[in-house]
Amino acid sequence: MMALGLSHSAALLLYTLAAVVGLIVLIARFKVNSIVALVLASLFIGMCAGMEPAQLLKGFREGVGNVLGSIAMILAFGNMLGKMLEESGGAERIAATLVGWFGPRRVHWAMMVIACIVGVPVFFQVGFVLLIPLVFLLAQQTRTPLLHVAVPVLAGLSVMHGLVPPHPGPMAAIEVLKADVGRTMFFALLIGIPVTILAGPLLGAYLARRVALDDVHPETAAAGARTTPLPSFTTTVATVLLPVALMLLATVVDVFMPRATTIRRYVDFIGDPIVAMLIAAILSFYTLGIARGFNRAQILKFSEQCLAPIAGVLLIIGAGGGFSRVLFYSGVGDAVGAIGAQSHVPPLMLAWVIAALIRLSTGSATVAITTAAGIMAPMVSHVPGVNVELMVIAMGAGSLVFSHVNDSGFWLVKEYLNMTVTQTLRTWSIVETVVSVGALVLVMGVDWVLRF
Repeated sequence: MMALGLSHSAALLLYTLAAVVGLIVLIARFKVNSIVALVLASLFIGMCAGMEPAQLLKGFREGVGNVLGSIAMILAFGNMLGKMLEESGGAERIAATLVGWFGPRRVHWAMMVIACIVGVPVFFQVGFVLLIPLVFLLAQQTRTPLLHVAVPVLAGLSVMHGLVPPHPGPMAAIEVLKADVGRTMFFALLIGIPVTILAGPLLGAYLARRVALDDVHPETAAAGARTTPLPSFTTTVATVLLPVALMLLATVVDVFMPRATTIRRYVDFIGDPIVAMLIAAILSFYTLGIARGFNRAQILKFSEQCLAPIAGVLLIIGAGGGFSRVLFYSGVGDAVGAIGAQSHVPPLMLAWVIAALIRLSTGSATVAITTAAGIMAPMVSHVPGVNVELMVIAMGAGSLVFSHVNDSGFWLVKEYLNMTVTQTLRTWSIVETVVSVGALVLVMGVDWVLRF
């Protein structure tokens, strides 16, 4: 398709820019419902890109289904676990213990450490749902601005998800580029930890002074006077970290056992995020429910009450997934990658740029890093001396840059922290950009050191 004499690729980029700007204007200026705006933007970009109506609708449905299929049950079970954590006083117990260990002034550092540990084996969405109730409670109990506590969690989970194996994006790039998993993980942690410190506690303190949020969330506010004893710290942490342990166990087994073994198949089953979260939710019904004096009727009420508020969140995330898929099917990702590949920049920088452009246009970190890996793979074989492990991290960093309205994670953070679109752009999007650029700088620095 040609538009105003532009090439097909340039026209696609122009349409994408118009769709994203229009989406922001509809939501922020004209107060159009986010779901409606996302569907309209999807239809606009698909029609302008010349997609067949049937293909456009199919792509949107696939995007919605893929996103909700992977996180809907995770969010549901995570909310049940979070509700039991709230009603039992488990979150209060963890908060009190952490404050005692780190002190009220350093609780944001504690949350960064927890996010990094939890974020190694679990997806961003899973870790976020697990930790967000604790974020609100700690912010309330220590009278710390919400963003001061939330940003370290967002940074830690994002860095682990985008840079560190065994997350799907880095693993896909490792496979395509034939990189070494152990070396990649070593460099990812070497680079990711200082980046998390920069984009977490340090940036969080800065953002908290400039963006004021409501520190009380309806789903995580204190429940009032308690008639049941608080659970122990060990019991509470064991319940919360059970899904993390199950997923980590599956990861370890995948490394050391052949795919065809019976043990690996069953461990992979219980280590699947949906199954692991289901097991943890059921366990919480006992450890944080029955063992705390609640009866079955009360536990049923808790598990039903916590589901209604996430309906809107799921619909928005699903619509964001549909928008992302339409962008992918329309050829925007390929167009952006092709333009980036024609530029004359160092390979590691080029890998970051391609992944960043695809991320900005499609909203998917996984699509960005896997597409960039496919583009860079043939180039790497013709450029001697390229450190493919650092290239994986560079692409992972690029895949995180400036999360905005075409990313389902953007809407997840926005809805759970009860922010406006503008506030989310000024906080979450900035955090992701600092993570991305900071990681790129360190990748280039480590590559420079290795060359001497």
